[in-house]
Amino acid sequence: MQELESLKNRLSSPQKVVITTHHKPDADALGSSLGLANYLKKKGHDVTVVTPSDYPSFLHWMKGNDQVINFENPEQREKAIKKVLEADTLFCLDFSCLKRLHDLASFVTKSKAFIANIDHHQDPKDFADFQYLSTKAAATCELVYELIVAMGDQSMIDKDIADCLYAGIMTDTGGFRHPNTTKNVHLITAELIGMGADNTKISRLIYDTNSVNRLKFIGFAITRRLTILEDLQTAYFAISKKDLRKYNSQTGDTEGLVNYALSLDGIRVAALFTEREDGIKISFRSTEEIAVNKFAADFFEGGGHKNAAGGKSNIGLKETTERFEHLIKENKKTLFNQLELINEKN
Repeated sequence: MQELESLKNRLSSPQKVVITTHHKPDADALGSSLGLANYLKKKGHDVTVVTPSDYPSFLHWMKGNDQVINFENPEQREKAIKKVLEADTLFCLDFSCLKRLHDLASFVTKSKAFIANIDHHQDPKDFADFQYLSTKAAATCELVYELIVAMGDQSMIDKDIADCLYAGIMTDTGGFRHPNTTKNVHLITAELIGMGADNTKISRLIYDTNSVNRLKFIGFAITRRLTILEDLQTAYFAISKKDLRKYNSQTGDTEGLVNYALSLDGIRVAALFTEREDGIKISFRSTEEIAVNKFAADFFEGGGHKNAAGGKSNIGLKETTERFEHLIKENKKTLFNQLELINEKN
């Protein structure tokens, strides 16, 4: 509470505020950033959202999107650096360690700004002057809502802010299907709807807005790039750079693809391997009892939530998937909580 009062006092006078989030922001990252930005602007602060990279076009509807500065855009890079270095207060949202900022991290480290970290991921690093953290929260948007309420400003949450925060909570709970969909989640989203959040429209914009190329890509991936390891209750997609080029893939086009693998009957672990210019990006998903975040941390320089984690690999796509299959076989007893696998052959 003392720390909260300190932040409240700091924000009682106009500040140059920069809000940033992790590389390749998702709905929770951008929603929490723009939700907080719109709130702080109403309080009279000079607020800029700086993202380390671009993000999916299906998030561009959020208020303030047109003013976001993309650090990886060559035309905006210098402006992004200037904003970060000149900030009085810097909010870091939806990430627990600075490496999630990629190249932007070095400038955040150089900044003399007061740093506030708001996040719900596990294993947070101590890099901030103020922390508002909870691994029990389903989304960072949930924490931003609670922070605004704790600041005594619930009445300042308008429709635009509510829309941003609702989007992040909706997506990080998998449309309110994941185990992190708590009573508190429903209470907060009910409040946000009461404040004007258009839940039907937000769902359509995020889940039901596709390009023809993306639908064709998903069909191709399911029919040609899905591997099912029935004896290991595991399935995965392996997407090459050539595949992405073939369907003119845009940022966000692979979003949610890994869930198709996990939706298969009998599958308890799913993965998506996507070949990028800087290596293989990996997404892991699992059913309730299996902790893929530890598997990601132990073998693929990653981490995340128990049932939704990420990682990376610096070897080729084929070599990475072969290593993944080997590691699943070698660690199946631990990964599957000492339970015998159905149809286990070994």
